[in-house]
Amino acid sequence: MANPDTDLPGIDYRLAFDLAPLGLALSRQRTMVDCNQALCEMFGAPREQLVGQSFQVLYPSADEYERTGARIAPILGRSGTYADDRIMKRMDGRFKGETFWCHVTGRALDPADPHAAGIWSFEDLSSRRAVKAELTGREREVAACLMDGLTSKEIGKQLGISHRTVEIHRARLMRKYQAHSTPDLVHRLIAGG
Repeated sequence: MANPDTDLPGIDYRLAFDLAPLGLALSRQRTMVDCNQALCEMFGAPREQLVGQSFQVLYPSADEYERTGARIAPILGRSGTYADDRIMKRMDGRFKGETFWCHVTGRALDPADPHAAGIWSFEDLSSRRAVKAELTGREREVAACLMDGLTSKEIGKQLGISHRTVEIHRARLMRKYQAHSTPDLVHRLIAGG
């Protein structure tokens, strides 16, 4: 039965999904069941190479994929939504293996089972924020948290590590980005330099 509030005459929702300006993916148990053209272009892979794959193929490492999934599940379970900036990896094409900053937003269709099914959007931030240094998985996670304005203790709690370990990773980031202070580091991370 047609719903006059949501069914707009002449709107092809499949075409709207396919041509959306952001990368979009539908998921079940952290596996892509559908995606749009923008996502394919962003990650450098044809749709056939993405559909049916775990989101793990888009992460720089399996550990980051696992830690991110564990970290976001309780948040999705509470609010039904989650968003962050993280470093992702291109799959194919001339930029194969290149890492880039990406803003990821997701909605669980059932917050009681957050990974059961969802919709995710991906926005490539590389034109505004480049990855300028070779970073470890933990350094990438700490960098993302620093850009969110979190303290070492808050980062430690979020990542499940001690605040002293966070400080070690922050010190390494400061050396790699030749930053003189944490605010300088955050500025260089955001500016991509």
